[in-house]
Amino acid sequence: MMMAVGLQSGARNFGMFVAARICIGFGDTIVLGAAPLLIAEIAHPQDRAVLVTLSGASYHSGAFIASWVTYGTLKIQAICTIVILFGIWFMPESPRWLMNKDRHEEALRVFSHYHGEDNEMDEFVQLEYAEVKAAIELDKASGQTNWVDFLKTKGNRKRTGIITAIGFFSQWSGNGLISYYLKYVMDNVWITDPQIQLGINGGMKTQGLVFNIGLAFFIDKLGRRPMYLVSTIGTFVVFNIWTIISARYEIELQKGLGYAFVVAIFFYGMFYDFKSGLMANYTTEILPYGLRAKDFTWLNFCYINTIALDALAWKFYLFYCVFLAFEVVIIYYYIVETRYTPMEEIAKYFNGDDAVDVADVAVADMKERGIELGDAGDKGASVTRVEVVR
Repeated sequence: MMMAVGLQSGARNFGMFVAARICIGFGDTIVLGAAPLLIAEIAHPQDRAVLVTLSGASYHSGAFIASWVTYGTLKIQAICTIVILFGIWFMPESPRWLMNKDRHEEALRVFSHYHGEDNEMDEFVQLEYAEVKAAIELDKASGQTNWVDFLKTKGNRKRTGIITAIGFFSQWSGNGLISYYLKYVMDNVWITDPQIQLGINGGMKTQGLVFNIGLAFFIDKLGRRPMYLVSTIGTFVVFNIWTIISARYEIELQKGLGYAFVVAIFFYGMFYDFKSGLMANYTTEILPYGLRAKDFTWLNFCYINTIALDALAWKFYLFYCVFLAFEVVIIYYYIVETRYTPMEEIAKYFNGDDAVDVADVAVADMKERGIELGDAGDKGASVTRVEVVR
């Protein structure tokens, strides 16, 4: 990405600019695919949901900077890339990856350092270590680590279906119009002043940053299903209002309708932000270790968008109104609630009777090694409350 930023900054023609954007996209895709996985696998179970959701919402921090930099006509690039370049040397390896490579002592040191204040005999650390070890050994025994295994079992097919759906929904909810084509959307209601457009864009990115950071801390309290439902139903209602305003504006140009349109955009962004950062957390936690990286990569391939504004104007919005209604149905019937559940135990919601109780296996392993389980469960390793929605 550093090379691409340099190429883009010194671009002498359109070809150089496009080449730089391709290189940036290549590097950015690797980071987006790896970062949520690493955070999910090294985070303390009590903090996992918040930290991975914040990671998923990190787009808004960059968008916030970019929108106001553009507004101020300044050019600042590569700041975040430089931070990553220096910070990567201090990042720990995923303990789950280490255990998958049979480097168990190193994995235990990572767990104890970040979750047990360097005490390897801490009961919580030992229980977490035993659960992860049991889950990875079960993954290896099942041999489900290839792309074709996404479709071999009912549980994996459900996981892949959910991930494909929320990947599409993340870009087909009308948000692409705001992210990529906001100028043309505002042009349709005669908000054409570049400074006003940039100011509205900056305001939206500021709202997105504040809402995403704030909502990340409530992901366990509110639950995954309620947040997805509030987001999808809210965007559906607001987008219909947005479409009606745009249609009325084409019939009769009224300044008040233009103001109402801007308000609708901000309300739409507010509801969309309920699920914006949630996607990274939810997809990483419902996947078994052997398929986690592959299926998360598949999620990134589902980021596609379409545009027909030039030809259809506001009529194009009708497609999104219908598609958002479809999203509500899918979210309501298929999203499984996973809050308050350790990553290694979520499999039971998808595999049903075929699922092995990893917690029982872990406790048995600890007893075999002469470690008694005391109050470790109170520290967040075990399930304190589970909601199963089928």
